[in-house]
Amino acid sequence: MMVEKLKVFADRMSQPSRAVLIFCRLNGIDFEEIKVDISKGHHLSSEFREVNPLQKVPAIVHGSFNLSERYPSDIFRRAKINSVMDWHHSNLRHGTVNYVVNTVLGPATGRPLNPKAAAEAEKVLFSSLSKLEDVWLNGEGRFLLGGSQPSIADLSMVCELMQLEVLDEKNRSRILSPYKKVLQWIDDTRAATNPHFEEMHNILYRAKKKFEQQRSRVAETSTEPSHHSKM
Repeated sequence: MMVEKLKVFADRMSQPSRAVLIFCRLNGIDFEEIKVDISKGHHLSSEFREVNPLQKVPAIVHGSFNLSERYPSDIFRRAKINSVMDWHHSNLRHGTVNYVVNTVLGPATGRPLNPKAAAEAEKVLFSSLSKLEDVWLNGEGRFLLGGSQPSIADLSMVCELMQLEVLDEKNRSRILSPYKKVLQWIDDTRAATNPHFEEMHNILYRAKKKFEQQRSRVAETSTEPSHHSKM
């Protein structure tokens, strides 16, 4: 009897998608990646609605699938991981997503850039990075809560911060450089999960180059001398 392969519907521009894909690769889970391009509205199709009525990615299709590995079996540590994940979605994710969308990615998803919303999101992002630096990374281990290896929370939150790759390098450095523990933790998580980490984030590196080229063209256009004919 042929066993049905796990199907992961994902857009690698999506932080949760990248975290789930890296998770599956790390744990040797055999799966088929089905690409869903959010920028082209694939997640809004009637076909995808049958996969996930909420029309969000990632979506996982498999009758008996259970995300158990890389999720601690110890009940107390699992409770701590849950608290970090809950904090992430209300704080770090809120700040990162809204800042990136309102400074760079908005037009690609049909939204105008919003400097006021970006400024508010930046406040949340800086507050979240401070909490991450001083509280969640304040253990003896290299990972969240003093862990000796990355958990699903590490994957989820590092993939979140990798969204900042699409910013220009000066702005990204301005945001992250004050947080030395955070930067080291990103590097440690990358090293512990490669080559899968780099594979899943290549799409962001390509997007970064695209936006850099766009900014360069705009800068060149704005500095070109204007020629007015005399009447």
